[in-house]
Amino acid sequence: MTNTPAAPTTLPATSPAFYALVPCAGSGSRAGTEIPKQYVPVAGEVMVAHTLRALAAVDELRATLVVLAPGDARLSQLLPQFTGPRGWVADVGGDSRAATVQAGLRVLRERGAQADDWVLVHDAARCLLRAAWVRALIAACRADAVGGLLALPVADTLKQAGPAADTATARVANTVDRSGKWAAQTPQMFRIGLLQQALAQPGPGVTDEASAIEALGHAPLLVPGSPENFKLTWPADFDLAERLLRTRQG
Repeated sequence: MTNTPAAPTTLPATSPAFYALVPCAGSGSRAGTEIPKQYVPVAGEVMVAHTLRALAAVDELRATLVVLAPGDARLSQLLPQFTGPRGWVADVGGDSRAATVQAGLRVLRERGAQADDWVLVHDAARCLLRAAWVRALIAACRADAVGGLLALPVADTLKQAGPAADTATARVANTVDRSGKWAAQTPQMFRIGLLQQALAQPGPGVTDEASAIEALGHAPLLVPGSPENFKLTWPADFDLAERLLRTRQG
């Protein structure tokens, strides 16, 4: 059965709290690093330090929760100054992004967050995040009934690859129409209770929080982001991020 998207409406002005949640339990295998990529040094600091600094600069956020893999003590060793009234850590990550985020949402509720409070889920590997982009997302979504995400309209021509053993031998099968297509970024901002419901039984097509919300029949708001807000995934991404961060520091 096909879900019919729920029409967005405007909610009355309220004063919910805003929380950030950073899933940080992955191994980063595609990056080809010997340690989880969130701990790889970039521009003089471990990657996740840049991410957390940007979130800490957003005064609207009551706290940022980092969700680690069970037994992961690296964050407290590398960034002991993070933990405090607005910096929370929980090593309750699961074996998938959805499981890690869902575990983090439970921790937020245990720490006093309410179902109608907002959570902004952000990839640790998007370490070029700027506080201004987070504020723009909050401003765009805070009165929305569903919530939304930072994203970019797709500018490049899209190619569908044919069957191949690996990317080195892939060939074009056809060209995909790019009109109306956006590349999803993070943060992705939704009510805690709604996101818990959406992630309770994530299907195979759920690859981010927005797709889980879509599966419930809702249509998240697309908020224009920045090309700099890319996710460090492949080895070459680290060199680009290094150059951009060094430029900011210069």
